[in-house]
Amino acid sequence: MENRRTVLVTGSSRGIGRQIALAFAEAGYNVVINYNKSEDSANKLVNEIKDHGVDSLAIKADVSSFTESQKLVEDAINHFKKIDVLINNSGITKDNMILRMKEEDFDSVIDVNLKGTWNMCRHLSGHFLKNREGKIINITSVVGLVGNPGQSNYVASKAGVIGLTKSLAKELGSRGITVNAVAPGFIETEMTKELSSEIQDAYLKQIPLKRFGTTNDVADLCVFLASSKADYITGQTISVNGGMV
Repeated sequence: MENRRTVLVTGSSRGIGRQIALAFAEAGYNVVINYNKSEDSANKLVNEIKDHGVDSLAIKADVSSFTESQKLVEDAINHFKKIDVLINNSGITKDNMILRMKEEDFDSVIDVNLKGTWNMCRHLSGHFLKNREGKIINITSVVGLVGNPGQSNYVASKAGVIGLTKSLAKELGSRGITVNAVAPGFIETEMTKELSSEIQDAYLKQIPLKRFGTTNDVADLCVFLASSKADYITGQTISVNGGMV
């Protein structure tokens, strides 16, 4: 189908990114999978996506690298000719209280979460401007809105993504490009399952809906924001947290 839309999802071999990729495949999009380490998981996901009758391509790239993220964008455009939606999902954590946090732990989290998002926006914005359309969806976090002890690096990176989103919405809006952020709260993933039951119970008490979110809760919002139904929504940070904040 020649007019099929294409989405590029960074950090999409597992967790929230993986579910976002699958949700777009179910919605009829071609999907560019980006991974940095999990090659087997990425290739397996490509096959799953193709089962939905759409095309998919896995590209290895470290989004914190200006040149690697540039090549990721170039390879994706070369294969699909046009990218319609960018989901900046890549993210890492290296938690510690500030007195124990190493400088490299601060730098690496900022490099992937914030600079990686900027790199991808930088490299794809020209393509979107030329086409006079495009959707950018940046995955931030509830902690980027409220802060969290022991995560000064992660919180700073995610708050930065919110600021970047607001600026780019104003910068690119005149060409029909929307830029929004999605801020998940406590979402059940492989990572959160490793937390102790005490920590999980403490989080659950803060959530009015009395359940943790699912990766589908985040993915469904991303599909909506990428659709024509959200054409007049830009510069927003939309929380998916069950009322936690």
